[in-house]
Amino acid sequence: MSQTIEIVSGDGGDEPPCLEIGNPRFGDLVTRRLKRRDVLAGGLATALAVLFVRPDDATSGESRLDFKPVPISRADGVAVPEGYRVQVILPWGEPILGRLPAFTVDNSGEDQAMQVGSHHDGMHFFAINGCSDDGLLVINHEYVEPRLMHVSASGLKLGAEDSYLIDGRRQADDVLKEMNAHGVSVVRIRREVDGRWVTVADPRNRRITALTPMELAGPVRGSGFVTTKYSPEGTRVRGTLSNCASGATPWNTYLAAEENWALYFRNDDKKDGKPDQPREHSQYQVPRGKTHYHWELADIGDDAFVRFDASRKAPSSAEDYRNEPNAFGWMVEIDPFRPDAVPVKRTALGRFAHEGVVFAPATEGKPLVCYSGDDAIFQFIYKFVSAKPYSKADAGGHLLDDGTLYVARFNDDGTGDWLALAIGQNGLTSENGFSSQAEVLINTRAAAKHVGATRMDRPESGAVEPMTGAVYFSLTNNVKRKPDEVDQANPRAENYFGHIVRWTEEKADHAATRFRWDLFVIGGDQASGRDLTGHSLDENNLFACPDGLWFDAGGRLWIQTDISDRALNKGYYEPFGNNAMLCADPQTGEIRRFLTGPLGQEITGVTTTPDGRTMFVNVQHPGAHTSADEFAQGRLGSHWPLGGSAVPRSATLVITREDGGIVGA
Repeated sequence: MSQTIEIVSGDGGDEPPCLEIGNPRFGDLVTRRLKRRDVLAGGLATALAVLFVRPDDATSGESRLDFKPVPISRADGVAVPEGYRVQVILPWGEPILGRLPAFTVDNSGEDQAMQVGSHHDGMHFFAINGCSDDGLLVINHEYVEPRLMHVSASGLKLGAEDSYLIDGRRQADDVLKEMNAHGVSVVRIRREVDGRWVTVADPRNRRITALTPMELAGPVRGSGFVTTKYSPEGTRVRGTLSNCASGATPWNTYLAAEENWALYFRNDDKKDGKPDQPREHSQYQVPRGKTHYHWELADIGDDAFVRFDASRKAPSSAEDYRNEPNAFGWMVEIDPFRPDAVPVKRTALGRFAHEGVVFAPATEGKPLVCYSGDDAIFQFIYKFVSAKPYSKADAGGHLLDDGTLYVARFNDDGTGDWLALAIGQNGLTSENGFSSQAEVLINTRAAAKHVGATRMDRPESGAVEPMTGAVYFSLTNNVKRKPDEVDQANPRAENYFGHIVRWTEEKADHAATRFRWDLFVIGGDQASGRDLTGHSLDENNLFACPDGLWFDAGGRLWIQTDISDRALNKGYYEPFGNNAMLCADPQTGEIRRFLTGPLGQEITGVTTTPDGRTMFVNVQHPGAHTSADEFAQGRLGSHWPLGGSAVPRSATLVITREDGGIVGA
C-alpha cells in the first residue's frame, strides 16, 4: 500500500522573526530619531541622550562584576570565564520517573511522559529545607522540533518547525510524543561530594504536559468563554502549551507562562464566505487552515487531539471545542512539592503571550504586585495588584485571583501611568464591547489597546532590582516600527537590536499608578549600541535581541539574548556570534559577557542556589539553524551537548566557580 507523505511547513518558528531580508542596513537607520525632537542627523549619542541617566544614576564605584569577559563565539560549545567550570545535566529525554526509559530518538509517546521535555526555557531552583546542595529544579519546555523526535523523519526535507503528514494524517504516537515533550519538568537534583550534580529518584519528580488536567481560577472560571465538551461548566482544561519564562511566588510555588499558544489551534469558521473568528481568536492570530504541529490530524480521532481544531462543529460550545483556545494564554501555578496538586491557571493575570512573571518584594500588610510582558511586536507591559494584602501566614494562589490588572503607558516626558483594565473603568463598558471582567481578561490585548497603552517593541522578560525596587524589562526587537511610530520608550524605527527599559514606581510603592522611566541600555554593535552612560558597547559586551532578565541576590542583572536561529551569524547579526548571557551592574552601567552557547541555540532560564554558588542556565534548540536540505542529507548544524554525530538536545548548564565563590562576584 503506497503512502503519500506531505511536508507541512510551520509559520517560521515559534518566536516572532528577528530578521527580515530586504530591509535597510541597521547602521543607516540609527539616526532616524523622534520627529518631535528634530534629531535626524546629530548621531545616536545626541539623539538618545535625553533618554538615559538621571543625575543620580551611573555612579562611580567598585564594580560588582569580578570576572574576565568571554569573547564572542561561533563554536559549537559553551564558554564561561576563566576560573569557572560547566556541567551539563537534564538533557531532553533523560528519564526522571516511572520505568525510566533510556533516551533514544525512537522513544514512544508514553516514554516521553517519563522523560525530561524538550526546548528548555524558564526555571527555578526550590531548595529542600533551605539547602543549597539539594532541591527541586523546575524547568519549562517551550516547544519541540518534530524532525529530531521521530525516526520516520530521517531523510525527509524538513525545517526546524516542519511536521509531515502521511496520507493526510499524523501518526498518533508522534503527536503524543510531541505533546509530552511540552510542559514542565520537576526534578530533584543534588550536589555530590565531588561537586557534580546528579538526578535523584524522588516521588516529587513529575512531568506536566499538554495533556495534564488543570483548573481555571479567577474571573474567567465558569464563564461562557471557556465552556467546552471536556468541561461544560468552564472550570477545567487539559494541558499547558508554549511555556516560556516563569516566576516563583512568595509562597514557594512556580508560575509557568503560556506564550505562543495560539499557533497550536485553528479556526476555519466562515460567514457569508468570509472568515468569522471571534475577537478572542483573531486578536491572538489563531491560524486558519493549519495549526503549528497539526495535532488535530492525528490518525486516532480522540478528543485530546481533535480539540486543536476550534472551528464550530456543534450547536453549542459545551458540545465542541470552539472555546479551547480561550483556556490558554494564562500563567499556570504549579506546586513542586505536592505532586498530587492540580495545576491552576490564574486568569486574573490576563490572557496574552506571557513571557513570564516577576514579583515585586512581598511586604506584610501591602498588596502583592507582579509584572508580565506580552511577547509580540507592538504589544504591552502589564502589572497585577492584588485586592487583598499579603500575609506570609496565609499567602497562596488565591491572592492572584482577585485584584486589578493594569497596562503601562510610557509618556514622552519620562513619566508613566498604569491604566486599569477593570470593567466599567477607562471605557471598558458594554457599549465598547466589554460586558464583564471575564470578557476584559479573555481579550486583554483589545482592552489594553482601547485604554491607550503604549505599544512596545516586543516586551519579554522583567526583573526587579533588589536594592532599589526598580523594574527592568527587555524589549527584544521590532523591525515593523516605522519612523513616524517611534516614541521615547521605543526610540528606533526598524528596531533590529532591542533595548532594556526600566522604571521606578511613585513613592517606591509598587502598587502605585504612576512611575518614572528611562532606558538602561540600547542593544547593538559598536556603532549603534549604548550603555547606561551613553557610551558605545564594545567587543566585551555588545549584544542584540535581549530576552531573559534576572537579578541575583547581589544586585547583578543577568541578560540573555535571543537572536533568531535563522538570523544567527548572518547579515545584521554577524557581529554578535552565538547567543549569549551577559552580566550588568545596574549602578555603574558596566556590562560584561559571561557565557556563550553552541550553534543555533538560544540562552534561556537562569536561577541559582540560595547561597549563589551554583548557577543553572538553559540552552534551548541547539542546531535549530540546520536547513531542510542539510537535514535531509543528515548534516545537522550542531551535535551539542554530546558531540560526535549525536542529535542536538536542549539541556541545563550547571556553572560554578573553581574556588567555590559566588557566581559573578
